[in-house]
Amino acid sequence: MRAETQNVVEEIRKSLALLRQRMDYDTASHRLEEFNARVEDPTLWDDPENAQKLMRERQALVDQMKTFEGIETDLNDNIELIELGEMEEDDEVVADAEASLKALRDRAAQKELEALLNGEADANDTFLEINAGAGGTEACDWAQMLQRMYVRWAEKRGFKVELQSEEPGSEAGIKSCSYKISGHNAYGWLKSESGVHRLVRISPFGKGTRETSFASVWVYPVVDDNIEIEVNPADIRIDTYRSSGAGGQHVNTTDSAVRITHAPTGIVVTSSEKSQHQNRDIAMKALKSRLYQMELDKRNAAITEAHENKGSAGWGNQIRSYVLQPYQMVKDLRTSHETSDTSGVLDGDLDAFMAATLAMDVSGKSRAEATAED
Repeated sequence: MRAETQNVVEEIRKSLALLRQRMDYDTASHRLEEFNARVEDPTLWDDPENAQKLMRERQALVDQMKTFEGIETDLNDNIELIELGEMEEDDEVVADAEASLKALRDRAAQKELEALLNGEADANDTFLEINAGAGGTEACDWAQMLQRMYVRWAEKRGFKVELQSEEPGSEAGIKSCSYKISGHNAYGWLKSESGVHRLVRISPFGKGTRETSFASVWVYPVVDDNIEIEVNPADIRIDTYRSSGAGGQHVNTTDSAVRITHAPTGIVVTSSEKSQHQNRDIAMKALKSRLYQMELDKRNAAITEAHENKGSAGWGNQIRSYVLQPYQMVKDLRTSHETSDTSGVLDGDLDAFMAATLAMDVSGKSRAEATAED
């Protein structure tokens, strides 16, 4: 077997090892037997909600087992074909098997990344907030560029995108905006984007100078109906106000906009949709999601460290730099993943950056180590 092909085989085996670990394959058959026994219980559907949850969990396990075993079988079959082709000096058989292995490597790598999305809320919908940071009008314009980037990314994935609130900048761009993004694993993918994003470019506002701007992006899971988050009415203040948006189909200009402030944590959420009742409901869900995120942070040391160290949207706190002048480069400071395709990234091509952050747990590389290599 050629060295290049052997490397492909090793990559597939590494992906299989991760898949085995993530799904605890050694106990999978036993867990499936337990699921099957519970499915046969005649009283199962007395509680339809729990029954549906059980069926989803069972199907997820079946799919994981089938994926792992399918990749493992295809790997072994193609290795045997290559060995047979080499013995018989059949170059066509060897070439076909090598091509199949390369395709299998890509498939295994994709499944490996999906296996990393196994957090408690990864499968949930998500709230996405963008706030302009240091840099004045430049920062407001940068926040709007990020707004467009994430909407494009979500739409390319077929996710549903709903604008919750938006505050325009005094001269250009936006001061802040909030979205609800709905789709399978929306939170799992987007959670890696939480942090401060830095832009370097020539000012488009007539200055002709190179400017540095900052904006913060924060992502919170939409709380599942099965997760109970209690909010003491005495801890919140609800204000109504006239939306300052520009109107149009997304943002109205009535006095129905709602702002909820949670006193114990200082969390502030807003919504400026069509009705005050709708806005109260949206804002309360957003507040509960923020509180739930705080609970998740407490359980996850890595996330906790990231949020504790996030600081203000300014120098020294960025997770990613977007340099448009004097050269073209987008670089993530946590993983060192980079690309010169700045226009593609700003048009929503973010999967490679998200994948690198998800895979960081596997490589064992910390943000400090990645930054030290910068």
